[in-house]
Amino acid sequence: MGTVYDTIGVNYSELRKPDRRIEALIGKALGSARTVLNVGAGAGSYEPIDRRVTAVEPSMEMIRQRPAGAAPVVQGRAEDLPFGDDSFDASMAILTVHHWSDKAKGLREMRRVTRGPVVVLTYDSSFRGFWLADYIPELVALDEAQMPRMTDYEDWLGPVEISAVPIPHDCSDGFLCAYWRRPAAYLDPRIRAAISSFWALGDVSEALRRLEGDLESGAWARRHSDLLALDECDFGYRLVVAN
Repeated sequence: MGTVYDTIGVNYSELRKPDRRIEALIGKALGSARTVLNVGAGAGSYEPIDRRVTAVEPSMEMIRQRPAGAAPVVQGRAEDLPFGDDSFDASMAILTVHHWSDKAKGLREMRRVTRGPVVVLTYDSSFRGFWLADYIPELVALDEAQMPRMTDYEDWLGPVEISAVPIPHDCSDGFLCAYWRRPAAYLDPRIRAAISSFWALGDVSEALRRLEGDLESGAWARRHSDLLALDECDFGYRLVVAN
């Protein structure tokens, strides 16, 4: 993951600003924890400012983008956390688990160093319904290859609660499905540069040309008119909480 984000992490902090509504769900899941470990912390999105946070991040490019005053960060990986057992009240991993080389080991490490809740924002690879996959069907296979199954989390963390995280139509965090009601955004190479899926897929120019054509002709709007009336929608993002 470190090598990948040393490449794609440029301008990441500008394009992946935490969304306040998703932030509220994460904060609620953290409960009363005062000390929090953020694993795969990136540039610091979703780190609560009212708690004592320690960040772990492998990519130096991402560490450089952490703002002044951000939580202290250790360059390291989830699979080998440099902390003793039960060191933190809670831990969190936000849209990062799919990049880990050994997901089971990383999550078990989080459980080892955490006294209370382990909070993971991830994606359910069994979900079907994101319209972009009609243009880029390779997204489905990529998700299945990268994402843990929802049943894996209980194997690795113990009993978990899993809840849907609806994505607002104006989501400020530019992950893959954030632009579900703003389809023209996917034509912007700068926006795609902050979405790891596009780096993994390689050349999708033909698919984007078809999307551009459907936007110009109005075919996309006719096909997805039901989405245009929604303020938020479920696209498979899930909050996994192990207490």
